[in-house]
Amino acid sequence: MSIAEKARPTGKPPATAHRERRTGVRDEHGRRVRPWELVLRYLLLLGVLALTIGPFLWQLSTSLKGPTEDIFSSPPKFLPSDPTVHNYERVAETIPVWDYALNSLKVATANVVTNCVGSALAGYALARLRYRGRRVTTLVFILAMLVPVEGIIIAQFTTMRELGLNNTLVGVLLPGCVSALNVLLMRNAFLNLPYEIEEAAYVDGANVWQRFWRIALPSVKGTLAVVAIFAFMGAWDDFLWPLIVLSDPSKFTLTIGLNYLHGTFANDERLVAAGTIIAVAPLIVLFACLQRYFFRGVGEGAVKG
Repeated sequence: MSIAEKARPTGKPPATAHRERRTGVRDEHGRRVRPWELVLRYLLLLGVLALTIGPFLWQLSTSLKGPTEDIFSSPPKFLPSDPTVHNYERVAETIPVWDYALNSLKVATANVVTNCVGSALAGYALARLRYRGRRVTTLVFILAMLVPVEGIIIAQFTTMRELGLNNTLVGVLLPGCVSALNVLLMRNAFLNLPYEIEEAAYVDGANVWQRFWRIALPSVKGTLAVVAIFAFMGAWDDFLWPLIVLSDPSKFTLTIGLNYLHGTFANDERLVAAGTIIAVAPLIVLFACLQRYFFRGVGEGAVKG
């Protein structure tokens, strides 16, 4: 082959190849997406967005409307004509909302700590340790997820009463301090880690605790964030169990306290909407802080070079 033939370009010109790459929209596999498919996808996404975000935005709009503004007008008005935060002040005047929020924060924070610690330890034991009955124990956690809370709530209440934890925040916390779902999430995250890393640490003399704390746990931060979010949401939004176990109004959580905003003698939708926004705001802040780790939990177990 001559030098001219070697120097002759065999492929398409860069401009043509670049133009071909830019024509149309392609998916993650490189296949071209048809225009009607793209429009359908965006319509579905907008529909899901409206179903999920729409009620929250409507509650936010209602909480900012004044007492003279009609919230049941037809057609409904989404944006308030004269926004005000007076409804939030009225919530604090009607009920001790900040005391209730503090009680909920105590229970939710403790629930996050106990679930992260307990689920991580139990998940590591189920995934890495070798002992008789490990599969049976995993099956027990799976079966525990199938039992409805309403079926065991009487037994839980009786247990709390026998332990003297009735009408206490510890009694609210204890039944959900370690969730079976969170244990299985941590187990799957530890199973995705390569065994070679821990084997190398074992050869170097690391014991079980050192392998768990220095090698396995830092590699599953994403799943820990998922467990923290689930634990906080479960404790913060729980209504039935605190309603049963608590009788002292000074120890009520936020979900129970907000129930006093509507009833026989008070039924202002603006107050209910303001209380709902107060209850949802901490969840939004928590997810905003942990979203970077939350989405990393899908690809947990990868090895960094």
